[in-house]
Amino acid sequence: MADYKITLLKGDGIGPEIVNQAVKVLDKAAEKFNFTVEYDEALLGGCAIDATGVPLPDETVAKCKASDSVILGAVGGPKWDNQPGNNRPEAGLLGIRGALGLFANLRPSVIFGPLKSASPIKDEIIGDNMDIMIVRELTGGIYFGERGRGDDFAWDTEKYSVAEVERIARVAFDLAMKRNKKLTSVDKANVLESSRLWRETVIKVSKDYPEVELNHMYVDNCAMQLVRNPKQFDVIVTSNIFGDILSDEASMIAGSIGMLASASLSGGKLGLYEPIHGSAPDIAGKGIANPLATILSVAMMLRYSLNQPEAAEAIEAAVSKVLLNNRTPDIYEDGMNKVSCDQMGDLVCAEL
Repeated sequence: MADYKITLLKGDGIGPEIVNQAVKVLDKAAEKFNFTVEYDEALLGGCAIDATGVPLPDETVAKCKASDSVILGAVGGPKWDNQPGNNRPEAGLLGIRGALGLFANLRPSVIFGPLKSASPIKDEIIGDNMDIMIVRELTGGIYFGERGRGDDFAWDTEKYSVAEVERIARVAFDLAMKRNKKLTSVDKANVLESSRLWRETVIKVSKDYPEVELNHMYVDNCAMQLVRNPKQFDVIVTSNIFGDILSDEASMIAGSIGMLASASLSGGKLGLYEPIHGSAPDIAGKGIANPLATILSVAMMLRYSLNQPEAAEAIEAAVSKVLLNNRTPDIYEDGMNKVSCDQMGDLVCAEL
């Protein structure tokens, strides 16, 4: 029997509520598929600032490095808006990604059949089975580049090395090989020197994957094409800032940001799994948060870090089945059962 050690970073706002439901579902999956899970908790974000004065305590990094995988809720909120930039909750998020070497962010944008009507895009444009995987480079680029501020100006530096581009490109090509063997690399090579290096490096890596159809697209055109014809995409690979923006756009095409999971991976099995949405402090403690993105992040963890693909598929199937009749308020439609955060977790467990 496999035994896994998971670190929980519940974070701020609705983070504790949604992580608790994800744990409930993971425990049920462990029972069903004959493995065990041991949990440890650590502080990240605003709650860490309140308790220790910093958004990422050393103890949190140590606990995460000693675990098989990490589940994160969400960080941030207006309570900490007056913190200096390097001590905001979001700095803790960037810090844990860097500390764990989590350079590859996988953000699937998938249409669940029962939620198709929630998409703002016409049915004929979406099709019946939109399934896009955005691969975002996570530890380089403008978010980690040199920055500063003068009396009346400020700067942030976009910088990439060949090695950084090569490793994220290989993650994307490997995923494309397991899917439909089609990869779109997104850059701004008509303007940015860093993007020209990006494109040259992706082309070089593509020679090791002759079966994968590679095409290149400028980021502004990609933003337009995601709305105009999302079915043309399978795997998209792009830089940190472009991936941040495009994955949020893709999430709304799928119908709700509250439904989309993500995985942040290192070169080994260790990964950090989180919903792509924020901490939603306006609804924290009201019991109405949607836990499904976090539950689906657990499914990704089972697939990519814990080598439990059958459990991952079972959770995804359970979510799809539950959505036929049940909705949290953010995705509610007339005629459905309106359920709380806890009730949604219970329903997924029952279906599982």
